[in-house]
Amino acid sequence: MLENSLGPFPLFLQQVQSDTAQNYTIYYSIRGPGVDQEPRNLFYVERDTGNLYCTRPVDREQYESFEIIAFATTPDGYTPELPLPLIIKIEDENDNYPIFTEETYTFTIFENCRVGTTVGQVCATDKDEPDTMHTRLKYSIIGQVPPSPTLFSMHPTTGVITTTSSQLDRELIDKYQLKIKVQDMDGQYFGLQTTSTCIINIDDVNDHLPTFTRTSYVTSVEENTVDVEILRVTVEDKDLVNTANWRANYTILKGNENGNFKIVTDAKTNEGVLCVVKPLNYEEKQQMILQIGVVNEAPFSREASPRSAMSTATVTVNVEDQDEGPECNPPIQTVRMKENAEVGTTSNGYKAYDPETRSSSGIRYKKLTDPTGWVTIDENTGSIKVFRSLDREAETIKNGIYNITVLASDQGGRTCTGTLGIILQDVNDNSPFIPKKTVIICKPTMSSAEIVAVDPDEPIHGPPFDFSLESSTSEVQRMWRLKAINDTAARLSYQNDPPFGSYVVPITVRDRLGMSSVTSLDVTLCDCITENDCTHRVDPRIGGGGVQLGKWAILAILLGIALLFCILFTLVCGASGTSKQPKVIPDDLAQQNLIVSNTEAPGDDKVYSANGFTTQTVGASAQGVCGTVGSGIKNGGQETIEMVKGGHQTSESCRGAGHHHTLDSCRGGHTEVDNCRYTYSEWHSFTQPRLGEESIRGHTLIKN
Repeated sequence: MLENSLGPFPLFLQQVQSDTAQNYTIYYSIRGPGVDQEPRNLFYVERDTGNLYCTRPVDREQYESFEIIAFATTPDGYTPELPLPLIIKIEDENDNYPIFTEETYTFTIFENCRVGTTVGQVCATDKDEPDTMHTRLKYSIIGQVPPSPTLFSMHPTTGVITTTSSQLDRELIDKYQLKIKVQDMDGQYFGLQTTSTCIINIDDVNDHLPTFTRTSYVTSVEENTVDVEILRVTVEDKDLVNTANWRANYTILKGNENGNFKIVTDAKTNEGVLCVVKPLNYEEKQQMILQIGVVNEAPFSREASPRSAMSTATVTVNVEDQDEGPECNPPIQTVRMKENAEVGTTSNGYKAYDPETRSSSGIRYKKLTDPTGWVTIDENTGSIKVFRSLDREAETIKNGIYNITVLASDQGGRTCTGTLGIILQDVNDNSPFIPKKTVIICKPTMSSAEIVAVDPDEPIHGPPFDFSLESSTSEVQRMWRLKAINDTAARLSYQNDPPFGSYVVPITVRDRLGMSSVTSLDVTLCDCITENDCTHRVDPRIGGGGVQLGKWAILAILLGIALLFCILFTLVCGASGTSKQPKVIPDDLAQQNLIVSNTEAPGDDKVYSANGFTTQTVGASAQGVCGTVGSGIKNGGQETIEMVKGGHQTSESCRGAGHHHTLDSCRGGHTEVDNCRYTYSEWHSFTQPRLGEESIRGHTLIKN
């Protein structure tokens, strides 16, 4: 059925019939959208005839079609046929206007763009059935403000707007307004149409140069002034205000080689501000001519114009004279004087001058600094006079120049400060000498030593040096020999194999002009490997004297002493092993703590304690203690060694407070002397080699 049908209603659409109507009485009915579903009661069917009717108009844009189901039944409810689907399609009518997606379109494009540049695209929609003439749209431009020249075109199908000319000039017209139309039915006259507005803004490009409003300027400034504004220059620019295409950048092209000026842009007014940043000197130059140029912040669009990208102007700056004080120029001045010049010697000093008259007349001088007070300065002329003897080799002199500071002032009290450098010319007033007066020669490893001489004077009065032995004594000539190594050094060597010891060797050193001095060297011939080995010794001839021991040497000595005590302790313990010993010398006799004395024995009737060592046999419960051992008894001219066994005596019982008692004073019971008695020769032959061997080991350890 057609949408928006005018009737009459109810409008007959179709008749529904069943083949079983020949045999049965058939009742027809329908269900579905438009019947018992929204929109309700739009369709109905006559029960007996099956005629289908529509009750009112239908909008296709709201309901494109309806799918309903028809039923055929007998009066008793029997259904002889299956339900029949019915599709009612609403045929479209061109009842909807095409509509633009925006009421007003706004686009922006740069001026001077090329032909065919895309400006933008418009779009419209139509609610009618797609892919029909009702929705086939056509776009067009029907008006332009300003009307001429025509600069834009529109594609009829896509709605894309493009330029048709390259003469878009923002400075002439910065905005265009187009009236556009869209029409369905492919633009046929009977198609429905709608219009809209399109605004095209023309964006600025830098196609206009900033131009000085004047080609020349004149200004003036006082000399010696700085950081002052002396001139403002203005420019014209047709580009868009307050954009990079309009803002100006100024520069000084010529005349500012000394950097006296600078020019900056005033951000508010776009003016160029010329300033003095370095003082000018009227006496040097009374007028300066500058050439200034201006460009925009944005680069110039050369496609828009073939003209030069810079405008220039000339600025004449007149320098005004100013009454100023004396000028210390150059600030550092020098004079030459010989060192050791006589007191009262005069020389030219520092000179300041009046920059206007170029004269030093009327200027007074005063000395501000003089580190050592060597000179005085004349108040009127600035000349200097030697007050104390000058010495080029003094510590305060750097690179042979002595600096003083001078203050110059005019009658008006204006001042300037300068430095006067007195270049001290060297004279040969210093003899060469040998700074190192102590020489050590390790005789086992070296036969000579190198000696070096110095001269405080300049090289012209210094090397090459001549070294020689002072010939006052023939002994020196016989024992020593000198040989030059280079201009400042010589080699001192001994000869005829002198003994170890200290010697005084006088050496004469002469500079190239013959000035000389004698240096007495203390030469030590030492039995050493390095010089440091000899510096700690008292007698270098024999290598004796005090020795400084390190921590490892001290530890080795302590370990050796401990080892000796262990050996002695072992010998004492071995001597107390049995209560009675045969006179035959046992194999372990060396384990007993016996010390042989080579002194003569006392009288036969006395027994002396030769050692204070006592020991207690392990596990002997205060028995088996040998008292003081090693007492010598002279018997018939034969020296003997006694080991006395004391019965029922402990080592503690034989000790007084800090004293060792003799055997007699410790004797508490019967003592058997004969069993512990051996001849001296027997003891000596057995123990001496062993004790000597241990003594050698201990001595070696201590020495190491």
